[in-house]
Amino acid sequence: MRVAIVNLFYPPSLAASAHLAASLADHRAAWGDEVTVVCGRGGYLGGARGGARSSRAAGTPTVIQLWTPALGKATHGRRLGDYVAFLIGAVGRLLLMPRQDVVVALTTPPFVLVAAVAHRILHPRTKVVLWSHDVYPDAAEAFGTIRPGGFLSRMLRAVSRWLMRRVDHVVAVDNAMLNRVLTGYAHDGRPTGSVIPNWEPTARFPRDGRPTPWAGYREAAVADRFVVLHTGNFGVGHRAEGIADAAASLAGDHVTFLFVGGGVRVPELTAEVKRRNLRNVLFHGYVPRVETAGVLAGARCSLISLDDRSLGIMSPSKMHSSLAMGLPIVYVGPPGTNVDEAIRMYRCGFSIRQGDVPGIVEAIRRLRSDRGLADELSRNARRAFESTYSDRSTLPQFDALLEGLTSSEGLSIAG
Repeated sequence: MRVAIVNLFYPPSLAASAHLAASLADHRAAWGDEVTVVCGRGGYLGGARGGARSSRAAGTPTVIQLWTPALGKATHGRRLGDYVAFLIGAVGRLLLMPRQDVVVALTTPPFVLVAAVAHRILHPRTKVVLWSHDVYPDAAEAFGTIRPGGFLSRMLRAVSRWLMRRVDHVVAVDNAMLNRVLTGYAHDGRPTGSVIPNWEPTARFPRDGRPTPWAGYREAAVADRFVVLHTGNFGVGHRAEGIADAAASLAGDHVTFLFVGGGVRVPELTAEVKRRNLRNVLFHGYVPRVETAGVLAGARCSLISLDDRSLGIMSPSKMHSSLAMGLPIVYVGPPGTNVDEAIRMYRCGFSIRQGDVPGIVEAIRRLRSDRGLADELSRNARRAFESTYSDRSTLPQFDALLEGLTSSEGLSIAG
């Protein structure tokens, strides 16, 4: 089978979508598929990154890196520059490629699905899969980038509906996102859709043995503290409100909130922490992906905060590594997300609504004081990872999807 995967980011980029795309590409190539990845050269934070793997050896994907200006995420304009450059390049590359059996398009940049559909117009037998990690233009409307109901919004929605009529299947990361995509853009039962959660590789998080905690813990002098950890992006789809209030309430409990990563909400929270002189909230920039397990190893629970407007539009990917390390989750956000679903299904943490600062404080105090509860939630978190959120559980679902689409019984996979 010939499979093309299209996404702006690819390892060694820090973006979660980069590593998910690589995991699927490596897996299918190892199965004997002829896999081609079309990605950009810029890093997640801007600037040129190290070269992606480009081996053409049997059992490995071919990686085609397209030029982008690598402007980064600092402003909407810089981000748009990278997006437009990659979109134009991806369309040109997909038009020149030999017929693919399946093209899998992710959602970075928005509307890169155009490249997959362009290939299909030339090769009508090609199947197109949208692997949705974000929903556009819904996200741009929800967070004020474009005006809901305005001319640009109507135009982008029309483009999305046109594209969807040429998609065979949508893979979403949770039910809320799948419902938003199909309700808003599907027509006459097309495309079909299913939920396949994001994942982490089991090999990076073995059950036996715990990695050495990250060196940053020694530098921060938090060895005797109960560390509430937030990793990765803290961006427009997240919420900073309430975190400083919870930290202030826990100032005398030997609790430290540690943010490792970045995003547009970090300066907002940093300013509030400084204004209130909170000494139990610390910040550190992004770390290489290979250090993620060590960062998680020094924490006692994982904090995930999501804006209510993000429901069905985006889903936090940081949950999966936390579950892999057996960290209980303290989730603050709307019900119905992938995190809320995991907590309800596996009882691996606390699901708290935005604005409920006492609920955040109580959850953290319970985890700190009740070791039996913390251990139970930790075991449940690891069980959730192994059952649902690891590559061993999710990649077979992708296999069934791709094989079904390209078989004579392809239409039977609808779900």
